Amino acid sequence: MRTPILFAACWLALPLSAFGQDAFQGRNLGAACAMCHGTEGRSAGGNEPLAGMPKEDLVRKVNEFRSGAKPATVMHQISKGYSDTEIEAIAAYFAAQKR
Repeated sequence: MRTPILFAACWLALPLSAFGQDAFQGRNLGAACAMCHGTEGRSAGGNEPLAGMPKEDLVRKVNEFRSGAKPATVMHQISKGYSDTEIEAIAAYFAAQKR
């Protein structure tokens, strides 16, 4: 009797754990940006702040780095390490942050 209940509980929890993973994907991936762009995208100077930047603008800029259309020191390399989906998640996270 316990086995079917345990199985059902695990099966029902699976979508919740997958949702939890996606809910924090932008934040988790965006943490790599903190070294240059500050915690939560609030730059202390020197690099462009990402916090509060419209999602579409950030996606466009990253894609310009990826294509080589926008000159960069390291962003042209870093941007190639993310998929389009990951870039969208990162941009959504930073767009939701207060400036």
